[in-house]
Amino acid sequence: MQLKDKTVIITGASSGIGAAAALMFAKEGAKLVLGARREKELSALVGQINQSNGNATCLAGDVSDEDYNKALVELAENTYGNLDAAFNNAGIMGDQIPVPDMDAANWDAVMKTNLTSAFYASKHQIPAMKRNGGGSVIFTSSFVGHTAGFPGMGAYGASKAGLVGLTQVLATEHGADGIRANALLPGATETPMTSGALEAPEQKAFFESLHALKRVAEPNEIAQAAMFLASDASTFVTGTAMIVDGGNSINKV
Repeated sequence: MQLKDKTVIITGASSGIGAAAALMFAKEGAKLVLGARREKELSALVGQINQSNGNATCLAGDVSDEDYNKALVELAENTYGNLDAAFNNAGIMGDQIPVPDMDAANWDAVMKTNLTSAFYASKHQIPAMKRNGGGSVIFTSSFVGHTAGFPGMGAYGASKAGLVGLTQVLATEHGADGIRANALLPGATETPMTSGALEAPEQKAFFESLHALKRVAEPNEIAQAAMFLASDASTFVTGTAMIVDGGNSINKV
């Protein structure tokens, strides 16, 4: 029970890595506040967790809205009394368009969802963790924008690189408060967001070839890394860009 009695917020929880993390964290004893835009899927996941003797509640909304981030923290404190950790996992890829052809609306949407949301999340989560005597803030970044770049992913790469910079600053600002901040950098993972890129066998084979392990990740594999960062197993880990990429960043063959 690595997360026994820890209150944890997870965003992007309706599918993919977020949903896998929710199920895994619940089995490890966490008390969960789940967030995503799709209320039906969130409610179904909460029902599944609670029927399995877990403990979860949810609130649907848009992570790019500051009031929603504040409401998630308030829900955690009002329901469970505190906040121990947050896995800020929600994100979008946006349209894959070269920068000279990209319109501002696409840029703004990706930045708001992937990076501005992290600002709002930390703005409200960190004071709650200070009230609790410490905690762990986790952001889902990416190897894209850190160890690799792909054509058409300028907005995505910039937003995910920005998360690493924000993580480092938060770690230095709040380490003395007992608050750790880390960015998780997954490799290619089988999720609804990547389903289009991995649907065709030849495309999937290409992405598999980019990794030293010659495969893409399952959501549970990324969730396990997030659980490490949320748990007391990582009490001396902060300010990191934690690469969980199947060897993507070092693979040259």
